[in-house]
Amino acid sequence: MFKMEPFWERFFYLILLISQGSSFLNPRAYAILHRMHHAYSDTEKDPHSPHFFKDVFGMMIATKNMYMNYLHFKIQPEPAFQGNYPEWPVVDRIGNSWLWRVACGLFYIGFYIAFANHWWLFILLPVHFLMGPLHGAIVNWCGHKYGYSNHDNEDHSKNSLPWDFLLMGELFQNNHHKKPNSPNFASKWWEFDPTYPVMKVLHWMKIIKIRKV
Repeated sequence: MFKMEPFWERFFYLILLISQGSSFLNPRAYAILHRMHHAYSDTEKDPHSPHFFKDVFGMMIATKNMYMNYLHFKIQPEPAFQGNYPEWPVVDRIGNSWLWRVACGLFYIGFYIAFANHWWLFILLPVHFLMGPLHGAIVNWCGHKYGYSNHDNEDHSKNSLPWDFLLMGELFQNNHHKKPNSPNFASKWWEFDPTYPVMKVLHWMKIIKIRKV
């Protein structure tokens, strides 16, 4: 997909910690779950297929439990899902600590107190607290239940939007499962993945190197 130099890998690792805030996800544990999701898409071994859970809450609780097991090395993934993911133990310990999550939550509250000019805006605070889980729920539930398919992937993956302005291309699940190594999640000429132009700029700036697929 793309290659990144060690300096920029560490730089974006810190950006990940700051931007995800209270929703920080350990890259190693996330990578393992994502690889399993592709290998076992919409089967009983898929860690977050909506077709084996009664509702989205059950799916996300099961995903969280499996994530925590990999995060704390309580279970080991299959060899095919190991390696080739960034690791920075110091940052991981900070991002997965309750001190960090509470501090981020207090920052969000303080920001709203300082800048929110209507009381109803405070209703949005839980979205900031749980942005990561909400993003995962939308992508994995909607992206495998609602929309259209360009490719027969022998699963239930869908493209929920032809122009994914909501989740920056993540809702092109059908295309992504067909070509998991492609940096452009759009497939048809009328589809648009907003993240791909950003990656092209980063490639032009030599921050990353997009590989041909």
